Amino acid sequence: MQPCPLCHSEQHGVFVEDKNRCYFRCQQCALIFADPEAQLSPEQEKAVYDQHQNNPDDMGYRQFLGRLATPLVERLPAGPLDGLDFGSGPGPTLSIMLDEMGYNMAIYDPYFAPDPSVLTRQYDFVTCTEAIEHFNQPAKEWGLLLSMIKPGGWLGLMTKLATDAEAFTRWHYKNDPTHVSFFSRDTFRFLAQRDGLEVEFVGNDVILLRKTQ
Repeated sequence: MQPCPLCHSEQHGVFVEDKNRCYFRCQQCALIFADPEAQLSPEQEKAVYDQHQNNPDDMGYRQFLGRLATPLVERLPAGPLDGLDFGSGPGPTLSIMLDEMGYNMAIYDPYFAPDPSVLTRQYDFVTCTEAIEHFNQPAKEWGLLLSMIKPGGWLGLMTKLATDAEAFTRWHYKNDPTHVSFFSRDTFRFLAQRDGLEVEFVGNDVILLRKTQ
């Protein structure tokens, strides 16, 4: 079995197994990850994403994204700021909401907005909503996110957080075949301590991290 795809620890074991996949849990960073052998191909992944009906004119969707946008904006300093929405999907909406608030927004998505030039810059804040659970190389992708944030800048995440094995067994979130990395509060606390971040949990699925160095 390969090392943990987030922290590279060899200390992990089977967490839960169902009829579709086996899930492993790292003893060091607490990441739960699906068996890499069961991961979809890029073509299969995109076919799933193409079914998403995200639309910036959908007020319900805007309200959903506001659970991240509102607390993030409350913590941002005044002045013109640059932001990146990473994993913007087929219907970019959070970037439009933040642009309407006066922020200079860029977007990136490996399937729908694959402009690598935006990944070479640094930003005052980066958002990533309902995307981190899709990371099949989370160490690489986490490092990329941090590299794009200026010192003192913010990373705003939205993802459902894993808890115990009993709840995980019943958890609908794991049944999406494109969801392969499942984070918990313990995982984010580990990353914050390791990478020099301040972490704050807002509600059940919003995580705000500030880069302190």
